[in-house]
Amino acid sequence: MPELKFRLPKILSFGHKLFNLRSAMSGSPRSDMLSGLTVALALVPEAVAFSFLAGVPPLVGLYAAFILCLVTSVLGGRPGMISGATGAMGVVVVALVADHGIGYLFPAVVLCGLIQMTAGLLRLGKFIRIVPHPVMLGFVNGLAVVILMAQFGSFKTLDPSGVMVFLTGNRLWLMLGLVALTMAIIAFLPRMTKAIPSSLAAIFLVSMGAFAINASHESSSDEPRPLLTVGDMLYSSTVAAAVQDAQDAKRDDFLTAATEELPEGVKAAFTGSDLLARLTADETAAVIDSVDIASVGISGGLPRPAWWDFTLPPVNFETLWIILPFSLILAGVGLIESLMTLTLIDELTETRGSGNRECIGQGIANVSCGLLGGMGGCAMIGQSLINIKSGGRGRLSGITAAVALLLFILFFAPYIEAVPMAALVGVMFMVVIGTFEWTTLQTWRRIPAAEILIMVVVSVYTVLMHDLATAVILGVALSALVFSWNKSKHLLADSHLNEYGAKIYQLHGVLFFGSVSRFRTLFSPQDDPDVVVIDFYFSRVYDQSALEAINALADRYQKLGKKIHLRHLSDDCRNLLDRAGDLVEVNISEDPHYHVATDHA
Repeated sequence: MPELKFRLPKILSFGHKLFNLRSAMSGSPRSDMLSGLTVALALVPEAVAFSFLAGVPPLVGLYAAFILCLVTSVLGGRPGMISGATGAMGVVVVALVADHGIGYLFPAVVLCGLIQMTAGLLRLGKFIRIVPHPVMLGFVNGLAVVILMAQFGSFKTLDPSGVMVFLTGNRLWLMLGLVALTMAIIAFLPRMTKAIPSSLAAIFLVSMGAFAINASHESSSDEPRPLLTVGDMLYSSTVAAAVQDAQDAKRDDFLTAATEELPEGVKAAFTGSDLLARLTADETAAVIDSVDIASVGISGGLPRPAWWDFTLPPVNFETLWIILPFSLILAGVGLIESLMTLTLIDELTETRGSGNRECIGQGIANVSCGLLGGMGGCAMIGQSLINIKSGGRGRLSGITAAVALLLFILFFAPYIEAVPMAALVGVMFMVVIGTFEWTTLQTWRRIPAAEILIMVVVSVYTVLMHDLATAVILGVALSALVFSWNKSKHLLADSHLNEYGAKIYQLHGVLFFGSVSRFRTLFSPQDDPDVVVIDFYFSRVYDQSALEAINALADRYQKLGKKIHLRHLSDDCRNLLDRAGDLVEVNISEDPHYHVATDHA
């Protein structure tokens, strides 16, 4: 154990150097273009997966990824950051699509974009700077675990019953081997050459090997191909979703028929039971056969207005009332994730983006998505980290990724669908390693217990709920409570008598709602002389609770017929203390103003 304790810092230090995202090559047009191509390859399975999550066709997610990536790369506030269709947005819209139909999705995304643009014009993006560092660490570490868990779905295949099951046997070991090979290429190729991004080289080399393995197997056997490809993932996900929809429909029909004659109370209990009508083997086979293999893929045309392909709801207050709650949540989730990603990229590149411009860029991108049949989205942390790791620093990297993605859809779909999932999983595993803040495993003993708790809560909530935005809000709230509690214990007063017999209280610390109780205990009006002076020169009065506490103290001295003089109070105290009349002398001095969030964003 002592030997392990001795070696652990060295192991972590080696891992940090090996996978440090800051070690990526510096930005240049060539690096941006090669990095953008790598990102485009990684965007395809993510956009498709989030489309299924939201209950919309794959092309709706792919179009969203193209539009968002292009618009935010041109107009956004963070060069090098990649936006697209995300799981956080998909989780929000799935209920809207399920309850009201896909037609309501597009006006909801447009309204979301308008809200985000308004936030940017009001310069609200600057407030991301008040997110404490422990929250950022918890967010990053939780995110790394979420990305890791998301890759497990790529190890699943379709079984004859239409259910996704994990790979077994040689297929599993072969995929694990190629994942490890991809990771090794990404880790060690930069030591030999930086002429090409290691992630792109890994995807290309592993794809070539996978093509050969699958081709040789297809010519000699009727068994499933040994290596899963992007096309396999598309087909399997489509079939699994169709089987699940058929299962849900049969269950609902069965329960409706079974409970039709029952009283309402009994019907509710019966409907909520575990009684299910399962699909038969023949019914499952029929659903699987109904899925057209030729129609399952990423091939498509140019994005076009949503109303050409979908039936949109009427423009009235009823529609607005339906979509408004979803749009507000989408806007909030999208902005928080985008601004947190912006902050992370700022730290990695040691540059500074504009939060307000990013809000406006995200808003314009989502308005465009809604008008052109996209599901909406926000910044994608995993793809942004791939871009930074691969050397993408400028806006050209995002533009290249968007254009390449569109070219995949228009012309190169068969080739992209043949890319093995093992290569993309290996890239994302390296993103996980590069995202996780390994230094927290070394320094946690030197961090205050409250900050460790905040990091753990944010990380655990992110992992369990897959809700990054709420995790950040929760972390900020906890940090505010910890700060308030700590500050409430640091209000002190030095007291002495001057040459005239008056008692002088010199306050030190912050007077706010958390320290009001302590403020009251610092004074003893019954025992004080007839003249008391309270000096606020080394103290700050922050809120209404503090002003009320000062006024209540003045009233206590007034009732005892004693005079109290309050010095160095700021202007905001004057109106509240006027009712003390001649018994209160207020000497106003300039109170410094602290600009926590400036408009230089």
